Amino acid sequence: MLKIILPTIMLLPTALLSPQKFLWTNTTTHSLLIATLSLQWTTPTYHPHKSLTQWTGIDQISSPLLVLSCWLLPLMIMASQNHLQHEPLTRKRTFITTLIMIQPFIILAFSTTELMLFYISFEATLIPTLILITRWGNQPERLSAGIYLLFYTLISFLPLLVTILHLHTQIGTLQLTMLELTHPTLTNSWSNFLSGLALLTAFMVKAPLYGFHLWLPKAHVEAPIAGSMLLAALLLKLGGYGIMRITLLTGPLPNHLHYPFLTLALWGALMTSSICLRQTDLKALIAYSSVSHMGLVIAASTIQTHWSFSGAMILMISHGLTSSMLFCLANTNYERTHSRILLLTRGLQPLLPLMATWWLLANLTNMALPPTTNLMAELTIMVALFNWSSFTIILTGIATLLTASYTLFMLLMTQRGTLPTHITSIQNSNTREHLLMALHIIPMLLLILKPELIS
Repeated sequence: MLKIILPTIMLLPTALLSPQKFLWTNTTTHSLLIATLSLQWTTPTYHPHKSLTQWTGIDQISSPLLVLSCWLLPLMIMASQNHLQHEPLTRKRTFITTLIMIQPFIILAFSTTELMLFYISFEATLIPTLILITRWGNQPERLSAGIYLLFYTLISFLPLLVTILHLHTQIGTLQLTMLELTHPTLTNSWSNFLSGLALLTAFMVKAPLYGFHLWLPKAHVEAPIAGSMLLAALLLKLGGYGIMRITLLTGPLPNHLHYPFLTLALWGALMTSSICLRQTDLKALIAYSSVSHMGLVIAASTIQTHWSFSGAMILMISHGLTSSMLFCLANTNYERTHSRILLLTRGLQPLLPLMATWWLLANLTNMALPPTTNLMAELTIMVALFNWSSFTIILTGIATLLTASYTLFMLLMTQRGTLPTHITSIQNSNTREHLLMALHIIPMLLLILKPELIS
């Protein structure tokens, strides 16, 4: 555990002390080395916890998410090189420092075996993201987006803190390994029902359930590229991971806790994918699509079967890579045309033909075509949901249909059609962007060869 956390912390003096010529190269190579080191966590073992210390331990649930979070740090640093070109050196350093500061907190939140530390690291990831959004966003509306993000998470997380303290007074320990050995504490009394509700809603706001999702499109639209990659790929997964952990811990939930969340998640998948069809803003479209994908994850992790858990896990990993890649592509468009509106950036295929290939690949993975892990995940989730109640096939079927339609709509709007008259000259796509897209999509295509790593 420490051999990943300590190099991640040592990235801070690397970013602060590197000379200007080697600033980007040093940080990216160092973080890529950390990412390759973290691949050892996916090795299968017979023990339930790998590298168990007193507070941290790596589980089957958390190891793929940990590797994903280590893998995305160099990609975020690579993606944000271009829009920081004209900034002074100190601001570049503070930007990289905020990016690096999030990383050990995310690693702690994913690998902790103790609920209080989980809560603290979960809340600590909020502050650097807030700094990223409110300092480096592109529009003045970023302040309202930051306020939305802050208040949604804070209001939802106060009941969680109270519930964690309540659990501590009831059981006497907060270690997850100990809590799995005790009897399920949440029976049908009112206090236990309310505490289960509080535990769930905190994570439902973070992995946005339809209805609590209003902070997400705002934050995504206003964030810089590294901020929206971080939000889409890691902070949403914190919510899904928390749901899986908490539901496993408190025993089987009572049914009247399930039904509202499950119906809201499936209905929200349908509603947000139909919102996507009427979207004019490219980044808002991708943000709403990630809401609908995480709705499937929430629905799967509330019914608590083995199939649905593995499906939710695979969908979280593949959605992290896919939506991050889509945000990078939207950002390359934005850096060339300086607008996110779909009407003004259409017809880019004859100008940037290689970028059009990446757009096609990313949209096909978002649409869950076969040989991608997205298809495998959606199929397992749908089978598990259909086994639980055959009525859900209507909702999930319409949701997949709408997903395919808005993805194709996005592809056709950005790549096909006539060029707008105001685009006269456009920059070429450079090697850094191609490498970035390749590093997003190569793990996607490799994971289908051995999906046991992430299920």
